[in-house]
Amino acid sequence: MLRLALVQANPTVGDLAGNSEQARAAVARAAAAGAQLVALPEMFLTGYPIEDLALRPSFQAASRAAVEELARRLAADGLGAVPVVVGYLDRSDEVSDRLGRPRGGPVNSAAVLQHGRIVARYDKHHLPNYGVFDEFRYFVPGGQPCVLDIGGVDVALAICEDLWQEGGPVAEARGCGLLLVINGSPYERDKDDTRLELCQRRARELGATLAYVNMTGGQDELVFDGDSLVVGPDGALIARSPAFRDDILIVDLDLPGATGGHPRVEVPAMTAPAPEVTIAEPLSDHATVWAALVTGLRDYVDKNRFPSVILGLSGGIDSALVATLACDAFGADRVHGVALPSVYSSEHSLADAADLAERTGLHYRVIPIAPMVDAFDASLHLSGLAEENLQARVRGTTLMALSNAEGHLVLATGNKTEVSVGYSTIYGDAVGGFAPIKDVPKTLVWDLARWRNAQAEAAGEVPPIPPNSIAKPPSAELRPGQLDQDSLPDYALLDDILDDYVEHDRSLADLVAQGFDSEVVARVIHLTDAAEYKRRQYPPGTKISLRAFGRDRRQPITNRWRD
Repeated sequence: MLRLALVQANPTVGDLAGNSEQARAAVARAAAAGAQLVALPEMFLTGYPIEDLALRPSFQAASRAAVEELARRLAADGLGAVPVVVGYLDRSDEVSDRLGRPRGGPVNSAAVLQHGRIVARYDKHHLPNYGVFDEFRYFVPGGQPCVLDIGGVDVALAICEDLWQEGGPVAEARGCGLLLVINGSPYERDKDDTRLELCQRRARELGATLAYVNMTGGQDELVFDGDSLVVGPDGALIARSPAFRDDILIVDLDLPGATGGHPRVEVPAMTAPAPEVTIAEPLSDHATVWAALVTGLRDYVDKNRFPSVILGLSGGIDSALVATLACDAFGADRVHGVALPSVYSSEHSLADAADLAERTGLHYRVIPIAPMVDAFDASLHLSGLAEENLQARVRGTTLMALSNAEGHLVLATGNKTEVSVGYSTIYGDAVGGFAPIKDVPKTLVWDLARWRNAQAEAAGEVPPIPPNSIAKPPSAELRPGQLDQDSLPDYALLDDILDDYVEHDRSLADLVAQGFDSEVVARVIHLTDAAEYKRRQYPPGTKISLRAFGRDRRQPITNRWRD
């Protein structure tokens, strides 16, 4: 029997001291519950992903020093007898470049800490930073494979993508009692189902119990959902942590005895009562997306130490949803909404913005932009689209001025559908430091708004989003009587086409064969391809899909290819 603790927690990139303190506190809690083996996520000490920080020798050295210091501190805390697996960045002279030439360099490592020192180490095949891959061979000092006899059980260590590869390091777990996989696996919609199915398949293939620990929290565009779990050799789910919450999952595992021949790591005797086995219920799709968006926004703001956020409130659905996300993320007192009416703004727009402010309790003010637009126009004498865009740019300038003066982070409120087809004004409504719904299609915006209001009603609370903001036809209100559908196909149709074209790389011929009108498809594809230069300048935003703009999908800006 082995009592395992999986620490699902939220590190901050570069905060070696803070992440180490988190690790110490978690190990102390796990040890108090009688854990005999504790595992923390991939690259936990450095935070993840570290991108080009991985290439800095000074950061590599600092990370190695931090893991060694963590081992010493755990021993000083009286926790040295408990083996602790933790992910960090190291450097190896055995790293090779893509041509097989040795050059030394960074490695994604898992250290086993005990009695004040690193007793074993496993280095991963690849170090992904979601932009650059450094390739190398994996090794454990002393030439041993990545299998240890921990407390009389053969435990194989693996890191993240190792699990997804057929064969490779995971294949070495055959015959072991436990495969322990530490992860920094970003959230995408429906990934929890894929992840569980993969773990179950690997466990059955290996005939071994599989434990999967993942981090939580947001890092720039990425968000990590946790969802740590343990499955048995038959693929049966034994235990599971809740998504998007820090957690220590403790489980007693009845595992086969060690076969001998692997480095021995002793464990403390099991003294605490048996833990209650927990299998967290999975969240609904809308609840999961909402948690991801709140987590991504909260950690971007808090980890970058912004005291508050500011956004334009148009009375429309997008700004209402972003404002509600912000209130859920860090409280209404840190959210500042500004109505910026022009001569074309309708009475209901101001009324809906004020209604949102009253429902949520956020700070609210009204700054008419007509005098500023008139001042520009007196010099420029603009008309048509240029005049419409001027209004949006005056709004953007006003929000940025308030940001500079008062220290807020500006939130852009554009959704993925608008970002896809370029239905935004660069340096206007596209300004900001973060775009919370950048990866959320318009139809999902409406679904999330209805879902959030329904959750509030079920809890006996005031629904935060005004019903009129959900029900009314969307409009930028940059000219009299303007509606989005004057310029774009119906959003349900548009999102259907964009899902095929952006998420699945379907061609015009594919889409026409599916029954879409060829002229509509050709226009949508043209708008999407032509907007790449705008997307390159759009703020970062939380990734929830497989093909988020700026991170997963980039097209050449200068590009004459036409489908």
